[in-house]
Amino acid sequence: MSEHPTDFQGSVTDAIAESIKGNIADAVVEVTGGGGHYTIVVTSKAFAGKNRVAAQRLVYSAIAHLMAGDRAPVHAVDSLRTIVPND
Repeated sequence: MSEHPTDFQGSVTDAIAESIKGNIADAVVEVTGGGGHYTIVVTSKAFAGKNRVAAQRLVYSAIAHLMAGDRAPVHAVDSLRTIVPND
């Protein structure tokens, strides 16, 4: 994994999770990775009735500010999985 230069201070994985939780109702979020590359798994009832692309757009819109600019802390989302809970 290569390092991605950023001016971001703090935990990027925490910032991703907090941003998603703040924008998607009842989201349970798992974020792993580093060096600008992350894997994200989000479980939420908000994805019910949405196709995969629409669900992923919800997540990307929640973290867009972390991906903006040349020195953004998130360079790539290597894997994004959205799940509708069974209950």
